[in-house]
Amino acid sequence: MKIELQLNQTRKFNKHYLFGVGSGHASLALRRDYLEQLKYIHDTLGIKRVRFHGIFCDDMNVVRKLSDIVPVPGADRFLDINYDMIGEVYDNILACGMEPIVELSFMPSHFALNKNQKLMLYYDACVSMPRNDKEWFDFIANFVKYLINRYGKEKVEGWLFEVWNEPDLIVFFGGSQADYFHLYEITAKAIKSVDPLIKVGGPSTSGSKWINEFLAFVKENNLPLDFISTHQYAGDPIANIDGNNLEDKAQAHGCPFSNPNLLRDVPSGSILSGIRNIFIDKSEIKDIRNDSIIINSSQIKNVIGNLPLYYTEWNENATFSASTNDTRKVSAFLTMTSLKIDENVTGSSVWCFSDIFEELHPFLEEFHGGFGLLTRHGIAKPSYYAMKFLSSLGDERYLVNDKYDDIYLGAFKKDNKVQILITRQAMKNLFDLPKTHLEISLSIKAKGASIVGIDENSANPLAIYEKMNSPKYLTKEDIRKIKAESTPQIKKLDFKYENNQTTFKLDMGINDTYLIEMEL
Repeated sequence: MKIELQLNQTRKFNKHYLFGVGSGHASLALRRDYLEQLKYIHDTLGIKRVRFHGIFCDDMNVVRKLSDIVPVPGADRFLDINYDMIGEVYDNILACGMEPIVELSFMPSHFALNKNQKLMLYYDACVSMPRNDKEWFDFIANFVKYLINRYGKEKVEGWLFEVWNEPDLIVFFGGSQADYFHLYEITAKAIKSVDPLIKVGGPSTSGSKWINEFLAFVKENNLPLDFISTHQYAGDPIANIDGNNLEDKAQAHGCPFSNPNLLRDVPSGSILSGIRNIFIDKSEIKDIRNDSIIINSSQIKNVIGNLPLYYTEWNENATFSASTNDTRKVSAFLTMTSLKIDENVTGSSVWCFSDIFEELHPFLEEFHGGFGLLTRHGIAKPSYYAMKFLSSLGDERYLVNDKYDDIYLGAFKKDNKVQILITRQAMKNLFDLPKTHLEISLSIKAKGASIVGIDENSANPLAIYEKMNSPKYLTKEDIRKIKAESTPQIKKLDFKYENNQTTFKLDMGINDTYLIEMEL
């Protein structure tokens, strides 16, 4: 395949993917290893913010009653509200050079309308509506006052306050759409009552849902709204499980939770083996679309006008422990999608930065298919290197054709260099397909050229781990070896210059990604 790029006009390139990264549960930010990895992500990628769930969960000790300590009659009347543990989490985040995306979740059980509406994940979280509007209003207003007192008005005004997480999914919210809209109304008014300049937004839905209805509600009720936030994955095993009754809705959507025969014929083994039979990676069993976030971001942008649009979660899939999360399939998807949505999205936050996660289970296996850019012990996956390539791009993007069959690329100007970021993206790991031979010509005169890549032999720590017979426990030497041997190396790229064109050749396998730099 021949590709000819006329490098004339440029436009500003929006590095939306440097906005933030996702994480798991708030209390993880009290762990040393988590913070070390977060600082590494900030220092090496330049990412500025981190988002996590559950700052108001009971394990954060925000709301405590005397009855929790001494269960005697009348003890419920005595209550303390203490935001200091959240403050410790935020202090740690700031010390890493990051800022928090303030996700206001979940419900302190003492304030819950229904204490039994619990998050069906590893940590205990109540996902109920508040029992009393004024009680919740005061709780949020006082939280904002606490933050301003601790960090200063100017700093807090620079943060984003996002109301809840994925209220369209019953696993994260026990109410209806109307309930969430009411919750947003109370919360947004509470925030603005303290400081009108603090930025608040939502609906933080999965699959880019509820945007039109949310905008209509906000307009009809004259509510503050500073940004739109939503989430999008190409594959999501629970994206359509909504409503108020888990059993009814789960059965209607074929949810695995309600299937009594799901694991009947599966051999016993580790929790990981069971999980992989419950939550199937859809892209491994059928062709799924790779353009959902591209299409939806464009549609949303047309609707919201000048409002900022943040994808506060996104990735190739939302499948728990999908083996492909450790492969270059995800890195190719991140590369392709990042290049395709930069004009629609103000900021995005890839889910997530580390396998120190614990949303479903703290898996022992180093390569268990976690969402992270890094494994539990900080080994960089192909997805990390995709973000590394993206973070290194210049701020000016050349106006060239960016798609050739399954080839996606972007061309960039950076100082005295031209950069080409190119990937051959596919939703399946069809690594046995023939490579595509490319001959790429640029309308420049290059003095030198280099290439660094993500392919079978580079940035592939899983392959090295498997050659080590996939040890259950890694030694420090094992970790060092995998890191050293999987780090992609910059190599010289051969090219020729004639007829005012610089031309080079490249063979690309499925889900390979390369960054080429040409010195002018």
